[in-house]
Amino acid sequence: MRILLSNDDGYFAPGLAVLAEHLAPLGEITVVAPERDRSGASNSLTLDRPLMVRRAANGFLFVNGTPTDCVHLAVTGFLEFQPDIVVSGINYGANMGDDTIYSGTVAAATEGFLLGIPSIAISLASHAGKNFVTAARMAAQLVERFQREPMNEPVLLNVNVPDLPEAEIAGVEITRLGKRHKAEPVVKSQNPRGQTIYWIGAAGDAQDGGPGTDFHAVANRKVSVTPLQVDLTHRGQAALVREWWGK
Repeated sequence: MRILLSNDDGYFAPGLAVLAEHLAPLGEITVVAPERDRSGASNSLTLDRPLMVRRAANGFLFVNGTPTDCVHLAVTGFLEFQPDIVVSGINYGANMGDDTIYSGTVAAATEGFLLGIPSIAISLASHAGKNFVTAARMAAQLVERFQREPMNEPVLLNVNVPDLPEAEIAGVEITRLGKRHKAEPVVKSQNPRGQTIYWIGAAGDAQDGGPGTDFHAVANRKVSVTPLQVDLTHRGQAALVREWWGK
């Protein structure tokens, strides 16, 4: 099995190294990751300049671009083969609810999915970063399941793992995305030149975090596995918008 790994924290991130170590027994590992932290890059592609691919001392390949660039380059011609699966992570921090829209980790997996490859985004749901091994073992279990029971269509899974030792994980739950409150206000300050600058505020708390959501599963020590899709069409409003032209 040929496994393509990427992330949004950069090729030097500890979660990526742990992920590569635990997936290595399952197949041929190729890592193509950003040269620096690109958290929050979402699905952006770099179209205004050329990209370069370099190799780090540990053998990982890194790109001066976004997570989406990394997977796109790898799948559409940089590699001499097509991966059987794309795994993005292990992200340093959760990617639940609205976070998935902004997440570079999810974006890397989404690019694989859009290119017809089964893809998994996996995140450690804490910034303490104590139990990357727990998340890596969960990723290995999922990849093993793909090996044993391949799906007949591309699949995109968003996985969030509580930052706990494996023995303290209460199980796995198939979930839907929850929803956060609106973000905290921007943080306004001045730079040394006296110019006004702004920092994006922190994400809000969970607004829709009840049973069945990714927020609820992780809060109850369960691994959240959410199948995602990319079709943004709001079919429920199609008739209403169509009526605008009938009046």
